[in-house]
Amino acid sequence: MFVAVFSAVHLNVHRLVFLDVKPRSAWLSFSGGVAVAYIFLHVLPDLGTHQKTFAQELQLSSTLAESLVYALTLIGLVCFYGLERMVKISRSRSRAKGQGDRIEDHLEWVHAGSYAVLHLLIGYLLLHREETGPWSLGLYFVAMALHFLTSDYGMRIDHPEAYEKRGRWVLAASVVIGWALGLAVSLPLVAVGFLFAFLAGGIILNTLKEELPEDRSSRFLPFLGGALVYSLIMLGERTMGQA
Repeated sequence: MFVAVFSAVHLNVHRLVFLDVKPRSAWLSFSGGVAVAYIFLHVLPDLGTHQKTFAQELQLSSTLAESLVYALTLIGLVCFYGLERMVKISRSRSRAKGQGDRIEDHLEWVHAGSYAVLHLLIGYLLLHREETGPWSLGLYFVAMALHFLTSDYGMRIDHPEAYEKRGRWVLAASVVIGWALGLAVSLPLVAVGFLFAFLAGGIILNTLKEELPEDRSSRFLPFLGGALVYSLIMLGERTMGQA
């Protein structure tokens, strides 16, 4: 059911006409706040639990294992930042050639492919998270669904033709494929930790990319509200778990 909803978000963002407003829709900024809160208060703390596994499996000291976890998060952030810079440069070249504000064809597939890999990881981790149980699954699902809403809306604005024709179908399929891989393949805990760390960096960059640029006309209070509301929910869940 959650995979179906993820795919539906990808395929139907263009139907959510209430998002097409200026300044930026409060729902988009709220969704960005939720995604960031989930990463900082759920995913990153969970990465700390992988430290012992990393140290044992890779024969590293605890300090080095901890540094490796967060280095992978940084790598995820840097990879997607580099990709976004390539897209901006490509659009500048197209404008200089009189081809309009579009990315070059060869980079379009690189851009879509990188997001497809990220969404494939999200589909896979539906079944293979560090913390199991219905609460954990529900928190993950809501945060990722809202992240999809934000990131897909941004891609639709930046690349309307390519997204409508191909991009949304590729992204929807990637989530389903990731979930199917999760059913068929169970990776070692150390590999799941690697995936979670990389995913965290990618989501942080993609969320802030949508909220920070001036031309996005972002709204701070809804972003803050999303972060606070989801933070309180997650802190409450952790408190109940210890009771």
